[in-house]
Amino acid sequence: MSDHVEVIGTGTAAAGPDVVVLDVRVQVDARDVASALGSLAGRLDGAIAAAADHGVGEHDRRTTGMGVSPRWDREGQSVVGYTAHQALRLRVRDRGRVGDVIAALAGAAGDALAVDNVSLEVADPGPLMVRARAAAFADASTRARQYADLAGRSLGPVLSLTEAAPGGGGPQPKMRLAAFDAGGGVPVEGGESSLSTTVVVRFALGPA
Repeated sequence: MSDHVEVIGTGTAAAGPDVVVLDVRVQVDARDVASALGSLAGRLDGAIAAAADHGVGEHDRRTTGMGVSPRWDREGQSVVGYTAHQALRLRVRDRGRVGDVIAALAGAAGDALAVDNVSLEVADPGPLMVRARAAAFADASTRARQYADLAGRSLGPVLSLTEAAPGGGGPQPKMRLAAFDAGGGVPVEGGESSLSTTVVVRFALGPA
């Protein structure tokens, strides 16, 4: 095997997120299963229509869970009713409309609405990953050149390159959701989303 140096390079690229993801749930209680499902359907239809009216398209609405479960008395002996729920994930592509969307959902679903989570993401992470890869390769090249210099050798061409899985599982948002006030405002701080990647690069070592 020819003389070589193998190094690991890491790179990160950041950008402001442009999509707000709302994980919401509509949940109702009733004395029997049929009534629970019927009430849920009515509240849910209203919530979906409200989201659509405020710019959340069909491709940005997805059901993430649903179910019906019994409710027991305090002693856990008798069923006193049933709870039906359905969870939705809504992508709001205009951050300025988040407050209006939540207010519209609350108006349609009433106290059956719960907001389980608010997160941020980048709509198109492709350009972010291109920048992260370039930074990772530049980092690997800098490390390899330093080692070659320390060894009194010149740095040759790349012999192999392997990319590891992106770190962090995708964009990692930094955000804060302020309290939902009576005026319907929900300020969302964008912060930034970042993607990281790691490359393993083997360079040939030339003569001193």
